Amino acid sequence: MFVATLVAKGGLDHDLLSEIAHQFDRDCTAGAGYSISMIDDGIAADIFFEPADGVEKSDCLEISRAIKEIALSIAQGGYGRDLALDVIVQPAATREKKLLIADMDSTMITVECIDELADYAGIKPQIAEITERAMRGELDFEGALHGRVALLKGLPDSAIDQCREERVVIMGGARELVRTMKARGARTLLVSGGFTRFTGPVAAEIGFDVHVANVLEIADGALLGTVTVPIVDAARKRTELEAAIDGGIDRALTLAVGDGANDIPMIEGAGLGVAYHAKPKTRAAAAAEIVHGDLSVLLYAQGIASADWVRD
Repeated sequence: MFVATLVAKGGLDHDLLSEIAHQFDRDCTAGAGYSISMIDDGIAADIFFEPADGVEKSDCLEISRAIKEIALSIAQGGYGRDLALDVIVQPAATREKKLLIADMDSTMITVECIDELADYAGIKPQIAEITERAMRGELDFEGALHGRVALLKGLPDSAIDQCREERVVIMGGARELVRTMKARGARTLLVSGGFTRFTGPVAAEIGFDVHVANVLEIADGALLGTVTVPIVDAARKRTELEAAIDGGIDRALTLAVGDGANDIPMIEGAGLGVAYHAKPKTRAAAAAEIVHGDLSVLLYAQGIASADWVRD
């Protein structure tokens, strides 16, 4: 049994959901049968279905996009609604996860910290261009990191805390996602190619169990333009995922979320790998994607209604 979770910003009522499920069953599962269940009225719902023979985890993104195409066509053509809709498809038996491993920049927070820090050095456009290319997978991540940090040499150490306080904004749904999963027994890990001076406070504010990131080297109150090696890169993120699995967490019960090319290995290795408002290469590698909603979509994907979210 598979489950397709549909999340919109409103307009997802039972009649519309029934039409979507019926057409999906007719067009994509050869009439194998389905059932529907509303998670939050108007916002989130599940379609449970038996997949066609030979369907595997790697097919889930393609199925979700097929459902989305059907849903948008019916909503607009039959109901005059333009839905901002996300769809996540996965095996129903393992939908609630026991590990969350997440990127920080542009995933758990709304900004890229190194770009914002560069603004205090007056070189944000130069740094941001490199960051964008690295996140798209067009540049070697390690070389891009060392090159950008080198340009920050001499920046006062105090600028880090100032940047964090003035620029860092927690992503919508981040607190609810982490705190709710922890309350239900999951382990939560923040793994970033950014810097510990940001991940530490961010992890504490959101509620993560552990944070892992690069260490900026500082002396005499100023950045030296270097980071401690070995760095936290794509391979290290995957290593952290594998360590948790080796520690006893079933791979099928792991959830990885990120937006950049350096998140691809952990996204590919997780039971549910999610591309969050992500770069094209990351979306292509993921089993699921969030294009419209915030991180609370990942609670709905686990079948958890908003009445059961932990917010404080």
